[in-house]
Amino acid sequence: MPLSSNEIDNLTQTAIQAARLGGVILQDYAQKGFSVHSKGETINLVTEADLHSEKAIIESIRTTFPEHQILSEEQGLQDIPKHPIKWIIDPLDGTVNFAHGFPMYNVSIGVECEGTCVIGVIYDPTRDELFLGQQGRGATLNGKPIHVSAASKLAEALLVTGFAYDIHTATDNNLKEFCAFTVRAGGMRRTGTAAIDLCYIACGRLDGFWELQLKPWDTAAGKVIVEEAGGKITNYSGEPYSIYGKTILATNGLIHQEMIEVLREIRSS
Repeated sequence: MPLSSNEIDNLTQTAIQAARLGGVILQDYAQKGFSVHSKGETINLVTEADLHSEKAIIESIRTTFPEHQILSEEQGLQDIPKHPIKWIIDPLDGTVNFAHGFPMYNVSIGVECEGTCVIGVIYDPTRDELFLGQQGRGATLNGKPIHVSAASKLAEALLVTGFAYDIHTATDNNLKEFCAFTVRAGGMRRTGTAAIDLCYIACGRLDGFWELQLKPWDTAAGKVIVEEAGGKITNYSGEPYSIYGKTILATNGLIHQEMIEVLREIRSS
């Protein structure tokens, strides 16, 4: 079911409005305070802000598109009839940052049509930066076109990664890969939010990103933004990336093969 130009415009407008609404709620809680709870693991947190933001975002989408499916981090997949369009929502990506008052978090909203991510909106309320990707239309930051970097060598690249909540107990915890890339790349960062990582790849602030065990709401929006900005996304083996898969590698395209080779070397040793 290819979407018409008007349909894409309507979906995009709703996604932007919902993301900004969620951002306002997050900033309100950041100023007035909030309670924090653990979701099983002690470092996997949920706050009042997550829940309030998610509720408002879903209600905003439901007002315009009541028949669409919605998959969100806290509520899961809404129990409604299947529909070709699915909204994939993270109401607060970077909850640990948010809980500590570290200003690196966002609202992430992706729109999937028949299994393909076609629209991505990521809003960083601390910097008032809204990243948008639309399939076939390019990517923008606050309305201005963005493109990935021109870094052509891993030794010159600024990389970013993250770690899963089970890092303390899992054997496959990304530490070997982190060490390998740290001594091979020009620099290394960790933001604590995969959505921002992908946006920064898209606008050229970073050159390469890898991680494992992410969820669909972590990458659905960012995937569109990176690809529409000229970047490349695969799994660790270089195969097409699925937001439901276990590994992700996103780059400016120029250092992609070098990063695959490092991952292959480290993970086979």
